[in-house]
Amino acid sequence: MPAISAYAADMLVFVALPWLLWKALKQRIPLVVIPIVIGMVLAVLKLPVATLGLPSQLGNQIGFLGVLLLAFTAGMELRVPHDQAAAPHEAPARGSFLRLAASALAALLVPFAVGSAFAYLHLLDLDSWVPAHGRNGLSAAAIGLCMAVSALPVLVGLVRELDASRRPLGQLALSMAVVDDAALWIGLTAIQLAAFGHAGGFAWGFPQAMAVAGLGALAVLGVVGRRAGASLPAPAGWLVAGLYLAVGAWASARLGLHELIGAFFAGAMLPERLVRRLPIEKLGQFALVVMAPMFFGHSGLKIDGNAFGWLTVAVALGLMVLSLTSKWLAVLAIAPVPGMHRNDRIALGSLLQCKGLMEILAATILHADGLLSEHAYAALISLAVVSTVITGPLFQFLTRRRAAKAAAMLPQRSEALSETSR
Repeated sequence: MPAISAYAADMLVFVALPWLLWKALKQRIPLVVIPIVIGMVLAVLKLPVATLGLPSQLGNQIGFLGVLLLAFTAGMELRVPHDQAAAPHEAPARGSFLRLAASALAALLVPFAVGSAFAYLHLLDLDSWVPAHGRNGLSAAAIGLCMAVSALPVLVGLVRELDASRRPLGQLALSMAVVDDAALWIGLTAIQLAAFGHAGGFAWGFPQAMAVAGLGALAVLGVVGRRAGASLPAPAGWLVAGLYLAVGAWASARLGLHELIGAFFAGAMLPERLVRRLPIEKLGQFALVVMAPMFFGHSGLKIDGNAFGWLTVAVALGLMVLSLTSKWLAVLAIAPVPGMHRNDRIALGSLLQCKGLMEILAATILHADGLLSEHAYAALISLAVVSTVITGPLFQFLTRRRAAKAAAMLPQRSEALSETSR
């Protein structure tokens, strides 16, 4: 099939169809999961989509560019506070940054430890679950990391849709997810470094030296550009952002790491003033709706239909329960702010268990490196879909009483204000 026809089929199946389904479902299901589900269904049913040229080469390239942009904008999100939408009197009292960071890391490390132990003691005893890299702690850590992630981009969209009574908790979840997101990419880097070191180490040479020099230059320019970022004209700002993205992705690839890791840290190194002038939300939305769905749909297509059975579904649901309960336990043990009510902590942990596209990206990278078996990859993609779909309804259910109480207080506040004005 001609390349342009194959790309048109790609756009139709993984971009247009998911968007239409998303609208038909009245946006009740996050858009990011629909292309994945379509790809999974096609893979499990073993439909002959190859006759349509799927996945197309052009679709692969554009989808990859889309996730590069998503990783880049996720890095830029680290530079912009997410609590601006909540009025000071609405938000719970903030503790110190160290306390919030400790709670966020606990919400990542506890599920990571539980998931890694469960994978090593139970899942990797099954022959079909042992990846190409072999049965070892690194393989278990790959599953544990995917189980522990929090989806910052998806949470941003969820929080924007919350009413005023629920938004402070959502803003707090975003602040914690920022820390978890950075820890995720650091963890991915560490696992890849350990995997390559186990295989015989890196071959250091001129390209690797240039890569390190390039990353160092980005960091230095980020510090120097703190003042100049606000004075740059818009075209120059776009040029600088594109340069950061290109250098970051290229440098991480030269170092033997995935390009998405470099794209994320490149976004995190952009000067804050420049980041504030760029339309992060629109850029991420465009990548999510138009470009990245082909990457996610192709990720679903990569699932081995023979690996997707009742055992895989059962493991995915089991990992879902472990992830949710371990997030709850972590936030109950270390609250991000002092004096936080137990019910609010549970609702906060429910938001943080959202996996979204961050787990899909992590699982795709680790699967390509041979650190996840076909069965593990299928289970983790299923886990990402289920956790993302249930996050909004579960959070709404857990905070329903709080929202009803706040709504009941509104008339009293209005009467009090009117009396005061008189």
